[in-house]
Amino acid sequence: MSSQDFIIVAIDGGAASGKSSTARALAARFNLLHVDTGSFYRAVTAELLRRGVRIGDLPAVHAALDQLRFDTRIEGRTAIMEINGRAAGDEIRGEAVNAAVSHFAAIPGLRAALMAYQRGQAGVARAHGFRGLVMEGRDIGSVIFPGADFRFFLQADLAERKRRREDEGRIDKIQERDRLDLARPTAPLACPPGAIAIDSTHLSLDEVVATAAKLIGNKIPPA
Repeated sequence: MSSQDFIIVAIDGGAASGKSSTARALAARFNLLHVDTGSFYRAVTAELLRRGVRIGDLPAVHAALDQLRFDTRIEGRTAIMEINGRAAGDEIRGEAVNAAVSHFAAIPGLRAALMAYQRGQAGVARAHGFRGLVMEGRDIGSVIFPGADFRFFLQADLAERKRRREDEGRIDKIQERDRLDLARPTAPLACPPGAIAIDSTHLSLDEVVATAAKLIGNKIPPA
């Protein structure tokens, strides 16, 4: 595979905007490695909580980060973070992590600690023979891969996003997480200049995927 054949797709957006479902569908359609950076922040948050680190205790956060080693294993087309040789489980979607993840994610030192690891997923994708990388999060097209081949920003109104979480049977303080993600001084949630914004409020998943896939398909055909 030549470097020209390898593509990077960045998908940003708030909670329940459709990022994960869209990214998984695109990964399957084009044989891309799917990277959910939200799961990385959740995994680190779960580890910090397991170690008894409090949100406001920055020295303890930084001391804990110095002890963490990040690795990746591949499950299907998905990159799974391992911390010190252990992959987090269902606890990363639990109420405790939901309540804490945006607070920890706002810490510049934590974001800096994860930046190189996130960018390194492109190398992981190449090493495993994927045709590219589709990475979802809140600062992918603005900070992690501002030069990505395709940058999408998904959005939906608050009521619709709350309904989606309820349908999933999950508890998520979407409005509070929005406030924290939008207001943090380091890499706040925002549609990057030049990114393609897609409002998924009244669109089905198939329609959102089709919109993104049509553009990507102009560069590489479906796998």
